[in-house]
Amino acid sequence: MAYSTFISILAFSLYFGVSKCYFAIPLKIYPGKLNVSSELSRRVVLTVDGTDGTGLSLASDPSGTVDFLDMVDNLQGDSGRGYYIEMALGTPGQKVNILVDTGSSNFAVAAASHLFITHYFNTALSSTYQSVGRTVGVRYTQGNWEGELGIDRVSIPNGPNGTFIINIAAILSSEGFFLPGINWQGILGLAYPMLARPDSSVEPFFDSLVQQLGIPDIFSLQMCGAGLSASSTADPIGGSLIIGGAEPALYQGSVWYTPIVEEWYYQVEVLKLEVGDQNLDLDCREYNMDKAIVDSGTTLLRLPANVFNAVVDAITRTSLIQDFSSGFWDGTKYACWLKGETPWRFFPKLSIYLRATNTSQSFRITILPQLYIQPITDVDGTLDCFRFGLSSSANGLVIGATVMEGFYVVFDRAQRRVGFALSNCAVSGGVALSEIAGPFSAADVAANCSMGPQKEPLLWMISYALMAVCAVILVVLLLLLLVLPCRCRARSGEITDESSLVRHRIK
Repeated sequence: MAYSTFISILAFSLYFGVSKCYFAIPLKIYPGKLNVSSELSRRVVLTVDGTDGTGLSLASDPSGTVDFLDMVDNLQGDSGRGYYIEMALGTPGQKVNILVDTGSSNFAVAAASHLFITHYFNTALSSTYQSVGRTVGVRYTQGNWEGELGIDRVSIPNGPNGTFIINIAAILSSEGFFLPGINWQGILGLAYPMLARPDSSVEPFFDSLVQQLGIPDIFSLQMCGAGLSASSTADPIGGSLIIGGAEPALYQGSVWYTPIVEEWYYQVEVLKLEVGDQNLDLDCREYNMDKAIVDSGTTLLRLPANVFNAVVDAITRTSLIQDFSSGFWDGTKYACWLKGETPWRFFPKLSIYLRATNTSQSFRITILPQLYIQPITDVDGTLDCFRFGLSSSANGLVIGATVMEGFYVVFDRAQRRVGFALSNCAVSGGVALSEIAGPFSAADVAANCSMGPQKEPLLWMISYALMAVCAVILVVLLLLLLVLPCRCRARSGEITDESSLVRHRIK
């Protein structure tokens, strides 16, 4: 998964009407431990649009297959522990909570007891469960699980009407996957077949729903944990997963769309980042180094190392706080203030520019500090502590829950695009915690930002030479393989993306 625990993106503008002088803000750093590791039956049909960027039209659903109003508030959880939905598996139905993850493609559920989960799916008690005789496993940089593939009946109490047959990975053993404090027993991978394990022949959950129920190939996600402490003992209503379209009651204004660059993760194209009104002024390829994806299973906004360092430098220059501990930026320490005080006024907004469906244009999604300076816990009832909601990544830019909590996100697979609108639950104290604006001209950026920075000719020559050497070595190895006997153990497909919720969950 890009699932590591429930975490890619943004522009800051911070103006206080103060003179050009520095303020020394009292600050305490707490070395907290971060475990980095939810009337009328209707639906929205997304249609081919013109240039306005919305493409939404309201339609009734006489078949009754999809009732969006029934799906509102069907998620629980928060960005720290993940957003999950209740499902019923097998016959008779066994209720389990399933983590919603747009960064992986397997539907996997605990099928054996584990110290950190309250119950599991007992396949022996389901009269309709069938094992397909294949093993499956997913390994993350931190955490892994293994089990067997099977099929069974699944229904979603607060989802589409009906029961459907789904591929299920029955988790029989795991390490670092189920963590203390979670309230879910499995994961719902909503990405494309290319990410499915052990291979793309395992049809993902949502693909099966579209085929069996005839619903539109669209889902949308609202995550409502913005500004809530990830260490809260009670799970709040976490939001909504709308299957088959988008629910207008959950967002404000228009939906702005960006094309899906490649159908594996939900890969998009980031053109620019701003801190406040300050453009980072990096080559746009830096933002898309390796990839840029939208992933509900990642807690943080993760940025390639060069981009992350540039963002931290810009925040440091813009913030009114002097001598801020480096431990706060790298995620090893919390920043604490006296209880009742909040640090958000000291920080700028963050903005991310995404290429629009009209490729000569872009639009901007912005989050306020309340979304990326995140409350974690209190200390002795006297201090409120916060963490930095961004981190450095070696595997690309990830728009995780830190950003997604500010928006209603539409995954329009039918038209190969991802949409963003202002979420009506991203509000605190009457203040909207996110902004959206556009269109802007994209004439000042490269025609294609989804590739690595351009290399100098000398480096290209070196690369070709190395490729030639590798080709020779490969030929030799192939000849050896044909001659020498070899006994190989089959390996499960590995996902080594560090952007998973397992890696970046806080508890």
